[in-house]
Amino acid sequence: MATTDLVPASASRWRPPSMREWLAPAVPGGALAGWLGPLLVTLFAGFLRFYRLGQPKAVVFDETYYAKDALALLKFGWEHNTVDNADKLLIADPDARIWGQGPSFVAHPPFGKWMIAMGEWAFGATPFGWRFVPALAGTLSVLILCRVARRMTGSTLLGCAAGLLLALDGLEFVTSRAALLDVFVMFWILAGFACLVNDRDRSRRVLADKIEAGATSVYGPFLAHGWRWGAGVCLGLACATKWTGVFYVAAFGLMVVLWDYGARRAAGVRDPIAGTLLLDAVPAFVQLVVVALVSYLATWSGWIFKPGGWGRGHASSHWWWRPFEAMPDLWDYHRQMLNFHNNLDAKHPYQSWPWDWPVLRRPVAFFYTEPKTCGAPRCSREILGIGTPALWWGALAALVVVLFIWLILRDWRAGAIVLGFLAGWLTWFPSAFRDRTMFLFYATPLIPFMVLAIVLVLGYLIGPASGLVGAHAAASGRPPEPDPEAYGEDDAFPDDLHGPTGARLAPVPASVPSPVPPGVRRLVGAAAAGAFLLVVLANFAYFYPILAAQTLTYDDWHARIWFKSWI
Repeated sequence: MATTDLVPASASRWRPPSMREWLAPAVPGGALAGWLGPLLVTLFAGFLRFYRLGQPKAVVFDETYYAKDALALLKFGWEHNTVDNADKLLIADPDARIWGQGPSFVAHPPFGKWMIAMGEWAFGATPFGWRFVPALAGTLSVLILCRVARRMTGSTLLGCAAGLLLALDGLEFVTSRAALLDVFVMFWILAGFACLVNDRDRSRRVLADKIEAGATSVYGPFLAHGWRWGAGVCLGLACATKWTGVFYVAAFGLMVVLWDYGARRAAGVRDPIAGTLLLDAVPAFVQLVVVALVSYLATWSGWIFKPGGWGRGHASSHWWWRPFEAMPDLWDYHRQMLNFHNNLDAKHPYQSWPWDWPVLRRPVAFFYTEPKTCGAPRCSREILGIGTPALWWGALAALVVVLFIWLILRDWRAGAIVLGFLAGWLTWFPSAFRDRTMFLFYATPLIPFMVLAIVLVLGYLIGPASGLVGAHAAASGRPPEPDPEAYGEDDAFPDDLHGPTGARLAPVPASVPSPVPPGVRRLVGAAAAGAFLLVVLANFAYFYPILAAQTLTYDDWHARIWFKSWI
C-alpha cells in the first residue's frame, strides 16, 4: 500500500537482500487476486456501458460524421460522400443507399473509424453497431487502468479503486457510448502507457540480474525493452485516430529515457549518461517513434491500395508499388488536413477552452429532446458530455498534490502522472490562443491520469501496513538508504531522479521501529478514501439519467444542471 511515512534514521543502514529487490521488487499478492478484482470491476463497467447501448435510436452529435465514414471504409476503403438526409435514412433502414458522388475530405486519420466499422460489420449500421467498439474500448480501459494502478502502487485494492473511478466518470461513460474518436485515443494512449510501466519493471529486473551476473561495462548492459515495441504500436494507433497522440509519443519518449538513466544510476553503472544515450535512447527512438510511424501509415492501407480516395490519384496496376507511389499524395493530403485544423475557428455553442476543462465549465449536449410523456407537463431527455464533478474536482486538487509529491520526493509515479496529464492538456493551449474550435470531450485522454493522481494521493493518505517502511519504499519508490558497500560500490545506489524501485514495499528489519503507529492512520485514511469513492459513486448515480438519455421530468432534469453554462 502506498504511504508517505518518512524512513526513520535507524533504518538508514538497512541492507537490501539483492539488487533485484532494490531495483524492481515484485508486486505483492498472488496472480489470482491481481486479476480477479480488476475483472470484477471491468464487468461492472461493461454492464454500465452496454446496457441500453442502442438508445437513443438516433445519430447523436458527431456520430453524423464517424458512423458514416466508418461504413464507407467498409465498402470503399476510404471515406465517401453521402446523400442528404443520410442520417435519417440509416436510422430507418441500416441497408439504405446513402452514397453520393465521389470521395469526401476528412480531417482525421482513419483508424478510429476502422474501429467503429468493426462494430458495424458485426452488428450492422445501427446505433448499437456503431457504438459497440467504443463501448468495448471504454470497458477494456477500466481493466488496463486497474492493472497499471496496481503495478504502480503495489496494491490490488488501489488498482481496483482506480478502475472503479474510471468506470464512474461521466465523460468516459458518455464517450464510450457514442461513435466518436476520443475514447479510442484514450484507450491507445493508456495501453501504450501500460506497456511502458510494465517495461520499466521488467527491464530493471533484467538490469539487476545482468549486473549481479557480472556485467562490468562502464555503460552497463544492453537491455532489450521488449514491451516498448508494443507501446510504439499503441501510440502509433493513437496518432492514427487523432493527431493529438503525437504529443504522447514525444512526452513518453522523454520519460523512458529519464527512467533508463535513473535505473542505470541506481544500479551503480559508472557512466549512466553515456550508457543511457548509447544503449537505451537510440533503441527507444526506434521502438516508440519509428514503430509508431509504421503503425500509423499501415492504417491508411485502404486509401493507399484502393484507388478513388480523396487526393489519391492514379493507382498503379502493380499492388506492391502502390505504397511508394501514394506517398506524395498522402503527404499532400496531410498538408490539407493540417491546414484545416489550423484554420478551424467556427463558433459553436458548446465549444470550450482547455483551461475550462478541469472545472467542467462548459460540457457538450450530445443529444437533447423533450418527450411528450413522463408524468409531468414538460419532459427532458439528454446525453450530456460531462465528467463526474466529484471526480474531476477531486482530481484537480489531487494533481496539485501529486505535483508537489514529485517536486519534493521525486516519486517517479507522480512525475509520470503529471506528464501524462500535461501532454494532453497544455498542448491544446497554443490552438486555444488562436481561437481554434474545441470541446470538453477532447479531454477524454486525460481521465486515466486524473484517476491515477487521485489513487496515488489516496495511497499516501492511507499509509503503510504494519512492519513496512514508508515514503521511500512505498510512496516515492525508494527503500531506505542501504549500506553503500552493499554491492561493492561506493555509490552503488545514488538518488534516482524518479525513484528507482517503483511502488512496492520493503520489509523493515526487526530492529527498526515503525515511525508512525499504522493502525489508527490506516483506519482513518481508509475511511476517508472509502468516503471519497462513495461520493463519486453517488454523484455518478445522480447524473446517470442525463448521461444515458433517460426520460426525466423537466424539473428533475433542471435540478442536475448546476450551472447556467451547462445548458
